[in-house]
Amino acid sequence: MTTLDPSYAARLKLLEATLPHVPFDGWSAKSLKLGVKNTDLPVGAEELYFPGGALEMIQFWNAEMDKMVEVELAKLDLTKMRIRDKVTKGVLARLEAIGKHEEAARRAVARTALPDGLLLGPKILWAASDTIWRAIGDSSTDINYYTKRTTLSAVISTSLAAWLSDDTTEKTKARAFLDARIENVMQFEGAKFKAKKRLANLPNPAEVLGGLRYGRGRKKWRG
Repeated sequence: MTTLDPSYAARLKLLEATLPHVPFDGWSAKSLKLGVKNTDLPVGAEELYFPGGALEMIQFWNAEMDKMVEVELAKLDLTKMRIRDKVTKGVLARLEAIGKHEEAARRAVARTALPDGLLLGPKILWAASDTIWRAIGDSSTDINYYTKRTTLSAVISTSLAAWLSDDTTEKTKARAFLDARIENVMQFEGAKFKAKKRLANLPNPAEVLGGLRYGRGRKKWRG
């Protein structure tokens, strides 16, 4: 059995004890203090394990959900799945990782919309997107590395909003919304590939301009 690092174990324990208080007191110092009271940690432990306060705990919680996504995707035989299906499974795993803490997730979105949290929101989305792409085997290192993660970050963001607003048991509306977003992305990627292929067959602009300037059939002057 793997033994958790004591500091990590304490942070995890404090997160689990704090989440039930967030729906009532938000992501605040008060919630963290109440969380400490529900553990065997000493008074003031929240300042020791989360010196960055509620925002740091939000980031930690999201990192834990990313780990859950890796575990879920590792259970699948990804070699037999289309890219769109892999991505969809990844996003769904990320949304399902929220579990019963949907109100805490809503509060987290609101908290990261405040001035001191504006940089954290995109960072969390990027990490979630990167986790999914890496888990399904993406190894791109060129511009595609960034475009894939930027695009998926937007999908996760809008799908999260749909997920948290869908009060049906099976989340049918949110799932349909996610499928539609993934379809839009696939269509865009397909159009981008076709455009790239067409552009590859066009003449090199530098050669065309060079020909206009110097003339294609111009002979060298011999002195």
